Amino acid sequence: MFTKVLVANRGEIAVRVLRGLRDMGIASVAVYSEVDRRALHVRRADEAVCIGPAPSAESYLNPERILDAARRTGAQAIHPGYGFLSENAEFASACEAAGFVFIGPGPAAIRAMGLKTEARLVAKRAGTPTVPGTESPLADEAEALRVAASIGYPVMLKAAAGGGGKGMRRVMSQAELGAAFREASSEAERSFKNGAVYLEKLVERPRHIEIQILGDRHGHMIYLGERECSVQRRHQKVIEECPSPFVAARPALRRAMGEAAVRAAREAGYVNAGTVEFLVDPSGAFYFLEMNTRLQVEHPVTELVTGLDLVEWQLRIAAGEWLTVRQEDVKWRGWAMECRVCAEDPAMNFLPSPGRIEQAAEPNGPGIRVDSGIYSGWTVPMEYDSLLAKLIATGESREQAIRRLRRAIGEYAVTGIETNLAFLDSIVADTEFARGELHTGFIEEFLRRRREPAAATEPARLAVALAALEQKPKASAGPPAAPANRWLREGRERLLR
Repeated sequence: MFTKVLVANRGEIAVRVLRGLRDMGIASVAVYSEVDRRALHVRRADEAVCIGPAPSAESYLNPERILDAARRTGAQAIHPGYGFLSENAEFASACEAAGFVFIGPGPAAIRAMGLKTEARLVAKRAGTPTVPGTESPLADEAEALRVAASIGYPVMLKAAAGGGGKGMRRVMSQAELGAAFREASSEAERSFKNGAVYLEKLVERPRHIEIQILGDRHGHMIYLGERECSVQRRHQKVIEECPSPFVAARPALRRAMGEAAVRAAREAGYVNAGTVEFLVDPSGAFYFLEMNTRLQVEHPVTELVTGLDLVEWQLRIAAGEWLTVRQEDVKWRGWAMECRVCAEDPAMNFLPSPGRIEQAAEPNGPGIRVDSGIYSGWTVPMEYDSLLAKLIATGESREQAIRRLRRAIGEYAVTGIETNLAFLDSIVADTEFARGELHTGFIEEFLRRRREPAAATEPARLAVALAALEQKPKASAGPPAAPANRWLREGRERLLR
């Protein structure tokens, strides 16, 4: 086992990995940008190294500075967390070349599953169902028109590289395709330095369900069940749960999806933790979407239901140990549900809300876990993702998990900045959410349902704001926060014009 590991990330995931290292008695090294000097992950590590200015390209996305920090501190391995360089095959190769163990899959597997068009080919070879569409990036608009006409509208354009909803456009008719193609390609180029896009048949009202897998270097691989990730806003997950209310009632579907995920991962030569994502239609037919070759943001819900520590197993597998958990050993007990708590203002179209946190009082009690990267007095920087923490509730049933989650949201106090806590509470309190009637357009429909009663007297923008704030918990409300800085003030003013 390693004696010292560098964590090449920041925020709540860096804190989570650092805790795992401490539990295992492994010394830890944090890296940080100049603006993150007082960040929680820096405080939690045994050592910390500054790797550059605030811009990610000069710090967290700079491979050589991270490798230099590992050399200087004597780390043996590097854990990339999620985001940043976690799915960068070149960084994984550079780690190996420099003599460090990359805690994740090998470069070849990252390459095979990193480009969505390549991943579709891998899935097809493995016999995993895929959505009808192109097997390679589209050459131009003309090819897009030909393919769309052959498979029928509606279709979805997607960036071949990257994810997170960037470079993605829904196209309902031929008239929309040209502009959508140009927009998707341009956004993909800006986001991933790769403007390639491909096309798929649009699956109507699908669920987004993913399967967690673990595989060791000795050929042993298992699946750890599913996570329901259908509650999304702009293709970004908001609430996740394990198990899925749809799949939990269909054990044969769980087994089929799990086995399909393992086949695809084996075909890619995959090792360590990973997630295979599927779209599932209302009939239960499922289609390969993509594979995330890293630890997922929502991994805690799987940990809490299976009792397995995914970070610990990532470390053990990377160190060459055998995965001693057999498929028949995996059991799913109870229910876990996670909310992503973000520094954003739902009343202002989810405008980011950086600034100084006056108070951060986290909930606790039976069935509550908080994976957090914040504390009172810390300043949320504007340079990075708005995720502050993950609030997770568990229960013997889905109903109990929901009740505990609502209680915990009410206890969560964050003042000085705006958060999405009230918005999260309004979703969890929704009757359709309680019934488990979920799909990837759930939030869009939820907001439409909430604003319809006010539409006759209020502009749509204000109605959305009222819907988001209607059930704001008193504990997280506090006094109205003043705009944290000029950037935020000007952003709000533009929205109000």
